[in-house]
Amino acid sequence: MKKNIVLFLYIFICTTVLKAQIADPVKWKSEIEPSNGNPAELVFAAMIDPGWHLYNISLPEGGPIPTTFHFEEIKGAELIGEIKTDSKPVTTHDPNFNMELSWFESSVTFKQSIKITDTKAFAVKGYVEYMACNDESCLPPTPYEFTFSAQQIGKTLQTPAENDKKEEEVSSPAKTENTDISQTNHEIVNNLWEPVIQELNELGNVDISNETSLWIIFITGFAGGLLALLTPCVWPMIPMTVSFFLKRTKDRKKSIRDAMIYGASIIIIYLLLGLLITFLFGASALNSLSTNAIFNLLFFALLLLFAISFFGAFDLTLPEKWTTNLDRKADSTTGFISIFFMAFTLALVSFSCTGPIIGTLLVQAASMGATTGPAVGMFGFALALSVPFSLFAIFPSWLQQMPKSGGWLNSVKVVLGFLELALALKFLSVADLAYGWRILDREVFLVLWIVIFTLLGMYLLGKLKFSHDSDVPYTSVPRLFMAIVSFGFAIYMLPGLWGAPLKSISAFAPPLYTQDFNLYKDEVHAQFSDYEAGMAYAKQAKKPVLIDFSGYGCVNCRKMESAVWTDPKVKQIIDEDYVLITLMVDDKTKLPENITINENGKTRTLRTIGDKWSYLQRYKFGANAQPYYVLLDNQGKPLAPSYAYDEDIDKYILFLESGLKRYNKK
Repeated sequence: MKKNIVLFLYIFICTTVLKAQIADPVKWKSEIEPSNGNPAELVFAAMIDPGWHLYNISLPEGGPIPTTFHFEEIKGAELIGEIKTDSKPVTTHDPNFNMELSWFESSVTFKQSIKITDTKAFAVKGYVEYMACNDESCLPPTPYEFTFSAQQIGKTLQTPAENDKKEEEVSSPAKTENTDISQTNHEIVNNLWEPVIQELNELGNVDISNETSLWIIFITGFAGGLLALLTPCVWPMIPMTVSFFLKRTKDRKKSIRDAMIYGASIIIIYLLLGLLITFLFGASALNSLSTNAIFNLLFFALLLLFAISFFGAFDLTLPEKWTTNLDRKADSTTGFISIFFMAFTLALVSFSCTGPIIGTLLVQAASMGATTGPAVGMFGFALALSVPFSLFAIFPSWLQQMPKSGGWLNSVKVVLGFLELALALKFLSVADLAYGWRILDREVFLVLWIVIFTLLGMYLLGKLKFSHDSDVPYTSVPRLFMAIVSFGFAIYMLPGLWGAPLKSISAFAPPLYTQDFNLYKDEVHAQFSDYEAGMAYAKQAKKPVLIDFSGYGCVNCRKMESAVWTDPKVKQIIDEDYVLITLMVDDKTKLPENITINENGKTRTLRTIGDKWSYLQRYKFGANAQPYYVLLDNQGKPLAPSYAYDEDIDKYILFLESGLKRYNKK
């Protein structure tokens, strides 16, 4: 019964498991809802692209920008009450902002009741300020401008006195899109604002795409397959299976061909599993699961279960009927079908060892958010698992040189158990942040990891034993080196207890703000927060400029600042060779004078400093996602391709150095 529960849990998990381009994920429409009298309603409908969400009209302070309606001009009418919505928002604890947030997905309609007092003089102007986010990034606060005029009312909205005089049929309301604003244009006449989108394209913009994630998933899957080979469930099967194919026929070519078909069948089986998960759940669903607090708790429990199994407390096995039936199928069929059933039998027999590795792989693929992640990961796993069968079939003499099965195979399982236990804490940390329990702050997490890898080192040296372990009469050289790595990693994490960044595990450990005691203060600060002032200083100092489009609510911006800018070489180049200008696109400080611009055929009004810098990023560079880095000369021309979110320090150094070389040549 317990085994069936474990099997169900495993199958359940396995099956459930913005680039710098202009993005406009929210489409608005506004209209006056017809009414036979007063009050009427101003209706604002928002259509939200899949994977994105629009924040609610009421959010706690210190978080993202809420959806806010600004009525700048009201004539011949009076607002009644507050803005209301037609649907209930999604409410959850956002670990990025460490607070309860609510938002809308797919679509939402906002309504404002209004009393018409004079239909002839009626006019309403204003704008909606909103912020849209997905699982990877947030766009800067964006305005949607609306105008309602007397011509739109027609006979539908009359004052009570006018309704007494006329009894006419109500006509349909007219919809309004963004219209021109009759304000004095304050145009930015400055060659520093001249668009350089074409120049950036010629230089070749850096595109941080899912290709990187897919390669990481493939390599992770391949490494998992290699580890699976070294388990007691798979390793002994290699010589037995290859010998069977070689003895099956006297024709060596045919036996080699059968063994290669056997390896290909293994790949097909695991690849089909990955494709099935990809087909049933898209990348957005998988990514949503990976960031969901409840499922992270479930992942934690699953990986903890796997770790306990690897430690020898029990074995995860499938029902014997499954393997028995497949054996019969393999015996009763011939040709390719027979070989395929043999490969399927191997997959089921080795489940107790490969199951935890596959489960971990699928969880990791889900967290990467790539559409084909599960399929790519399973392909890498199956490829590593199948290669030995084909190679030993081609070179059968290698079989005699294979290490014999023994206690070392169980040691591999125990080592994997320690790794599963460490990884499980990562998922518990996500849930802990989401619920705000604060039981797994950064220092607690690091202490647990230090203990786990210290115990792993002791196990490798034979100082710690489990019930299924063989005696270790002496420490072999591989064990010694692995123990050194484990102890070294544990010591490496010690400074993190006092606030050291620990960049190599920044993706696993909780954020620095959860740490109570932090002595680390070495940060990079911008010299200017104003574009024109910074460019003027750079021209006088004869230095190139690093433009950093950032935001107060940009989580990935903080990651870049802590993981990349703190590197000594990066910090030195920025401080000594560049003028750093950080432009916050969500800065709500009012401009001295509103700026009216025409963008994509629509008239927009820039009211805040953040509006201005957001428009600069869109107009001059053709981008609106943060973080976004551009290197400019003193005339505002690009020196290198733009750079988006990527924590690779070497890439960032090359990015900075390429700009310096081009500036010096100029």
